[in-house]
Amino acid sequence: MINDVVIAGAGPNGLMLACELSLAGVHPIVLERLPEPSAEPRANGLVGQVVRMLDRRGLYERLSGSKEPPRPIPGYIFGALRLDLAMLEDNPVFILPVPQARITQVLAERAVELGVEIRHGHELIDLEQDDEAVTATVEGPDGSYRIRARHLVGADGGHSVTRKRSGIDFPGITRDDTISRTVHAYPPAAWVDPATGTLDVPGYGVIPAIMHHRTECGVFAFAPFPGREPLVTTMEWGGSEDGDRPMSLEEMRESIRRVLGVDMPLSPPNGDGPHLLRRLTGGNTRLAERFRDRRVFLVGDAAHVHSAIGGPGLNLGLQDTVNLGWKLAAEILGHAPPGLLDTYETERRPVAERVVMHTQAQSALIAPGGEVTALRELFTELLRDRNTVQRIADLMAGADIRYDMGIRDAHPLVGRWAPDLALRTETGTVRLAEQARAARPILLDLTEDAALVRALSTWGDRLDLVAGRPHDPEPPATALLLRPDGYVAWATASPHPDGTELDDLRTAARRWFGL
Repeated sequence: MINDVVIAGAGPNGLMLACELSLAGVHPIVLERLPEPSAEPRANGLVGQVVRMLDRRGLYERLSGSKEPPRPIPGYIFGALRLDLAMLEDNPVFILPVPQARITQVLAERAVELGVEIRHGHELIDLEQDDEAVTATVEGPDGSYRIRARHLVGADGGHSVTRKRSGIDFPGITRDDTISRTVHAYPPAAWVDPATGTLDVPGYGVIPAIMHHRTECGVFAFAPFPGREPLVTTMEWGGSEDGDRPMSLEEMRESIRRVLGVDMPLSPPNGDGPHLLRRLTGGNTRLAERFRDRRVFLVGDAAHVHSAIGGPGLNLGLQDTVNLGWKLAAEILGHAPPGLLDTYETERRPVAERVVMHTQAQSALIAPGGEVTALRELFTELLRDRNTVQRIADLMAGADIRYDMGIRDAHPLVGRWAPDLALRTETGTVRLAEQARAARPILLDLTEDAALVRALSTWGDRLDLVAGRPHDPEPPATALLLRPDGYVAWATASPHPDGTELDDLRTAARRWFGL
């Protein structure tokens, strides 16, 4: 028996991919080496376009607990420098402060609702490929076995067995000159502003919450997440004599004393935990030489690892899965146009390169030294300019992505993330995000007579035909063809598209959906 897809790894990326495939009618099997979901504290939330992507899959409400759509935040950080996002007319930075364990839980629940089989305690240990399928060797609770599938996707992290067994190189750099410490702990309550979480440290001064705070001796951050134990973090450069002893609150106090030059008492967290008490030395920046080896694909940390500064990891990885999911499903279901699967790497690897670039740039901006201090002074000036803030905000959010859709002289929206439109339809007002729940292509017709939807009704078995009138009196387009990952394959501003515009629409539908 040949299965559709085997996914190695039941973290957020593997589970999101499983959901995307299931929505398209494909049946994945997810393998996870851990016997049960990990409760270890890891990422603290989501940043960027992925927040809006989850909204378009109906997952934002589950994660946020709010029925309101996501809203951009007024400020963020770049290299421990504040970004004043309130000055932007088009602010692309959205956040969702939810711990990774909860994200994994919600995605697992959704995957099970969609009929996904998740095998905990089953570890991929080897794979082989032939012209027909991939054969995975799996170690399970009752011994090893083999499973065949048309495709295998590695969502198994930075030490990916999938990548190694496929012979894909993972070039990059390893640094061992930094030490990061993170703990769940409470500073003195009298130092904390209960409304903002800002710390007023005697002998030092005010330190804003959440934001990285750089000194000449290191970096400090205090993150009082609502409903959770606060996080205290430091980063220092140079060697450490603490490597052989267990991490402790006292060690963290010593680190804070070196970074800030003052003492900060810390109280342990309440309850049973798990509570974070972590020391990490060095870090890796690596990018897989390719994201595909015939029938095998890599997503998330299996394909790229980098500094966590700015929080881009899950934004990058989850969007990998949303890009790959519909393409892989089209291939398995037999209606993928030639070369569709190749576009996964050509689209996503350059995005990973940009994340590697900006995380390295941010790491340089927080390093010690007078030269870095001078560079930060210059950047502080540059970040007073609206255009500069817009560019960096787009970079941080992943909103600067523009895929090549193969249309010359295209509408400015083509290749970009579809705007969040509100539509008046026959059944009432709906948001575009609500129309995208099924992860299908959408032809969105905003013309007054909905002529496109009527003329192309035969496409309805392969994509959703949506007609409506925009709430915005000056919408950015009058019709759009959207890919399942939310990017615009074709668009027009004409009230009555015809001629070349319709030819381009048919070309786009043929190129991406095989119509």
